[in-house]
Amino acid sequence: MKFAYKFSNLLGAFYRHGNLCFSKDGNSVISPVGNRISIFDLKNNKSETLPVSTTKNISCLGISPDGNLAILIDEGMEKSIILHKKKKLHHHHFHSPVHSVSFSPDGKKFVITKENVPLMYHAPERNREFNAFALDKSYYGPFDETTCIDWTDDSKCFAVGSKDMTTWIFGAERWANLIYYSLGGHKDIIVGCFFEKDSLDMYTVSQEGTLCVWESDTELEGLQEEGEEDKDDDDVEKIIGEDGETRGDVIKGSADTPKQVEGIKNVRYSQRSKHYFNKAGDFNKLTAAAFHKKTHILVTGFASGAFHLHELPEFDLIHSLSISDQRISTIAMNPTGDWIGFGCSGLGQLLVWEWQSESYVFKQQGHFNNMNSLAYSPDGQYLVTGGDDGGLCFVAFTEHSSSVTNVAFTSSGFVVVSASLDGTVRAFDLHRYRNFRTMTSGELVCAGSQDSFEIFLWSMQTGRLLEVLSGHEGPVSNLCFSPVQSVLASVSWDKIVRLWDMLDSWQTKETLRLTSDGLAVTYRPDGQELAVASLDGEITFWNPQTGGQTGSISGRHDLQMGRKETVKITAKQSAKGKGQGQPKLLSALSSEACTSDGMGLHKCMWHGQLPEIRLFRPENDALEFLDRRKMTEFGSLSLVDEGIGDGDGVELSLPGVKRGDMSSRRYKPEIRVSSLCFSPTGRSWAAASTEGLLIYSLDASLVFDPYDLDMDVMPASIRQQVKKKEWASAILLSFRLNEMPLIREVLEAVPYDQITVVCSSLPDVYVDKLLNFVASTLEKSNHLQFYLSWAQCLLTLHGQKLKNRSGAVLPTVQQLLKSIQRHSDDLSKLCDWNIYNIRYAAALSKQRGVKRTAAESLSDEEEEVAMDSGGDEENIIVEN
Repeated sequence: MKFAYKFSNLLGAFYRHGNLCFSKDGNSVISPVGNRISIFDLKNNKSETLPVSTTKNISCLGISPDGNLAILIDEGMEKSIILHKKKKLHHHHFHSPVHSVSFSPDGKKFVITKENVPLMYHAPERNREFNAFALDKSYYGPFDETTCIDWTDDSKCFAVGSKDMTTWIFGAERWANLIYYSLGGHKDIIVGCFFEKDSLDMYTVSQEGTLCVWESDTELEGLQEEGEEDKDDDDVEKIIGEDGETRGDVIKGSADTPKQVEGIKNVRYSQRSKHYFNKAGDFNKLTAAAFHKKTHILVTGFASGAFHLHELPEFDLIHSLSISDQRISTIAMNPTGDWIGFGCSGLGQLLVWEWQSESYVFKQQGHFNNMNSLAYSPDGQYLVTGGDDGGLCFVAFTEHSSSVTNVAFTSSGFVVVSASLDGTVRAFDLHRYRNFRTMTSGELVCAGSQDSFEIFLWSMQTGRLLEVLSGHEGPVSNLCFSPVQSVLASVSWDKIVRLWDMLDSWQTKETLRLTSDGLAVTYRPDGQELAVASLDGEITFWNPQTGGQTGSISGRHDLQMGRKETVKITAKQSAKGKGQGQPKLLSALSSEACTSDGMGLHKCMWHGQLPEIRLFRPENDALEFLDRRKMTEFGSLSLVDEGIGDGDGVELSLPGVKRGDMSSRRYKPEIRVSSLCFSPTGRSWAAASTEGLLIYSLDASLVFDPYDLDMDVMPASIRQQVKKKEWASAILLSFRLNEMPLIREVLEAVPYDQITVVCSSLPDVYVDKLLNFVASTLEKSNHLQFYLSWAQCLLTLHGQKLKNRSGAVLPTVQQLLKSIQRHSDDLSKLCDWNIYNIRYAAALSKQRGVKRTAAESLSDEEEEVAMDSGGDEENIIVEN
């Protein structure tokens, strides 16, 4: 068993805080989720969470125009940059909060808004440097915090909005006629400022619902470079480093108009018009805005969850809709202007709306409360989660009226069964997405009670209660069916595990006594071993046939919990600590067990025959040692709230402050893990936590990983083998070098009629690798027939050997099936849409062939007459 599980994906959490971005092609929306970044592919219905994380929640995100660089800035003011290969390059600390970040359209620079100062940096190179963040200019002018940024299309100028109700326009370079310019006209915080396409004209939107249209008397081409003799030392200063070198310029803006260079007229703005969003009378605070320059569409979001679409500069209302009952926190538009992304932090909602067809492209929301349980489908393709919000996400079931305590798939994988504290067990059809009570004939559903200490069994074919099993003297905490026998294992707080024999009228087959309250029980996949977790932190292994104990693991010390920041005594001495260290969750795979205490410092993985192996340690507020620097005579400093809200005003209100919720406080949530589950394939496992559904997998993204290399394995030698038509040798060498473009080049050079011969001569170790490559390439390649032929030959010639190691090959086969099914669906839709066109083209081709054959035997004049009549008949066919 391999223990090299790595973070693979984050599900169930979609948006927390920060701004949204679209990818360069506009098909994916990029969203910050806590301290990570998730990419949602809207075309292929996929999501991916990058394995890069910050120390605190991400507050703003910037993507370069080419899509290769991303800047992440978290609430702790730390900046990290990642490449398209998901690697973290650099760190930088700003020492104060950053509100927004934006790359210039040419990708050479980026601006961040820090307090009341916009800072412009040179965009970092992709190679590692000692100091990748070279400050170019600092711009002073706004008197309060800056809120938003926008660039002109040619990257010559940028604008920033501020909480002081002004918008400042700065030159990215030293322009003689535009150093800085300040625009007013608003009575509240600036939410958005936007340049018109290929122009210096501007639109500014404020929080009280006002839109100002500004017109410039100068075009972008009219900006003039400043000569050395024109530079004014009153407006510009130099930043000199400790080594004496110049670090950048400081542009000092003021409320006064900049001095005019002799012979050059300064850029001036005039207010062309002013519009208001609150004419309907039902207006509340405007919270977000986005502008698409090509289509002139302005999207504005409000605190009520509604949004408006206006066409500028006429301010014609195109569309308005309410998409949530929470405030819209951020808005983004894709490059084509067809899709609009909305983020609502109140409920964790992420929505993508296609405004032309007025339909949702993507609509996701995480659990409103905690996740309590999760389960994999039998094929490992799907995950189902149940939570405290009463619902079970590509589909959500909300029939339960109380917390969902457990969920499970049936063996067919098409039905989900859930248990809830509302006293019901429900079955959900994954074909029709509805609650029903019948399942495949012969299947049973069982549920344990926390009140009467009994176990209830139902037949989902009839919906009737079949049996009530009594015997436990405490709440039933967990149930598990044997995968190979008709035996049900139940564990209770009465320190007893009971094995119920279904073939013997549900009589107790075996009774296993524990040293403490039982919390979880699970069978090994082959049914030959039973693992039980108890309250004292022990995991015991039993032989279900003989009832004898085969082993145990003491997990209390590995799962122990540290003290909180506000607690003065140790966890060992505290009353709460007495119950710490018990494994509340248990998931077994082969002879391995994975468990967590739900609140502790660790999640641990053990092997039944080996010492404990600590898998990972999530960062939270549980400390091993007390930080006495935070302890004062008035209590812990951790109890003092130093934060402010996200636009609703100061949370620790001063005397006389009326705005904002004076009872609101920031808090440090505990990271809790409520459920763990291994995939049936054994290649991944999942954890349901307060941070979302975390997935850890052995099938990490493919990176450069050569093997069996020697000096002869080089691209030139591989291409030489291709020229010699040594196809099998070229494929083996390309896989040894393991460069994906080279493998694709070699594979596509193989003639179609040689595929079978090449597949039959491949060693077994390369069959898995080639099949994996074909499965991943087929998903995006246009050469469907070619790669399908490779897949068919590999499965036909090596099917038996692949079956013998099905556990390792199953994820590859599942990916292959998924790719084939998607292409099949796309082609079938295309054929269904064009079936009549195809029939008409075939009939027309046949008709022309008949006419052409007849015309060959006629004279030239008769041929013209025949072709003319043929044209008439074609017209008749078209009319029919």
